[in-house]
Amino acid sequence: MTDRRVLVTGGAGFIGSHLVERLLDRGDEVLVADNFYSGMRSNVHHLMGNPAFELIRHDVTFPLYVEVDEIFHLACPASPVYYQRDPVQTTKTSVHGSINMLGLAKRTGAKILLASTSEVYGDPEVHPQREDYWGHVNPTGIRSCYDEGKRCAETLFFDYRRQHDLPIKVARIFNTYGPRMRPDDGRVVSNFIVLALRGEPITIYGDGLQTRSFCYVDDLVGGLLTLMDSDPSFTGPVNLGNTGEFTMLELAEKIVQLTGSNSPIVHKPLPEDDPTRRRPDISLARSELGWEPKTALEEGLGRTIEHFRASEDRKR
Repeated sequence: MTDRRVLVTGGAGFIGSHLVERLLDRGDEVLVADNFYSGMRSNVHHLMGNPAFELIRHDVTFPLYVEVDEIFHLACPASPVYYQRDPVQTTKTSVHGSINMLGLAKRTGAKILLASTSEVYGDPEVHPQREDYWGHVNPTGIRSCYDEGKRCAETLFFDYRRQHDLPIKVARIFNTYGPRMRPDDGRVVSNFIVLALRGEPITIYGDGLQTRSFCYVDDLVGGLLTLMDSDPSFTGPVNLGNTGEFTMLELAEKIVQLTGSNSPIVHKPLPEDDPTRRRPDISLARSELGWEPKTALEEGLGRTIEHFRASEDRKR
């Protein structure tokens, strides 16, 4: 058991719940704050008997008064289906939520890490994306509540660093997948897997040649922990993601193959502001953190498919 008391906002979410497990495994006392807008109690239900684990229902747009040593600030819906459902609240979560968590860190002297996103790069004109690229973001589109909200959150973190000498870390997370993704979150991996397992048509937008890079959740969580424990002078922002780049068509075909599905692949018009290419340059993570992902896409998809298959079987 360590002496660390760690707060994870959004800790009942997909990435957050995996992070919480790792923190408990290393002996930390963990407090999870989640309003369950997109997080699920079932993600952390198996931890409820652990005396080092505590769960509270809390919306980070309101102040939180607790005593902690570290804060992993993950709270914010990350899938378009959820963050576009209430876009004003999404922006408030990123902006007001960050102000409240930074205020808590300032009061307690805690280290604080922001789970930012590759969406700060928008539809990039530079490929692959490096941390010194400022991005190409539509400030008024349907994705702006999330993209610009996270950009503002990064601004707040660095201003608190400059103004209050607060120990901060900023991770720019690229597409992450794995067990405990919501089946209804609309993200491409979970969406394709659920449709394939049900034998339903898999929808691809546009010609399907837009690309993404997919990082397995265990690798991503390892990067977050390594970043938090890194030299205090290294704040980031740092890209955390997998450098393998796949088209949506390749991903759909691979999932159909791995599930043994007969699902047809159909095409629909491309959504507004959907980035055409996305791949991280992780040179900084390699040099400063000694971190890079280890899980190949096929291996990670296999584990994720088994999770969703078990969930589908339970519904029958």
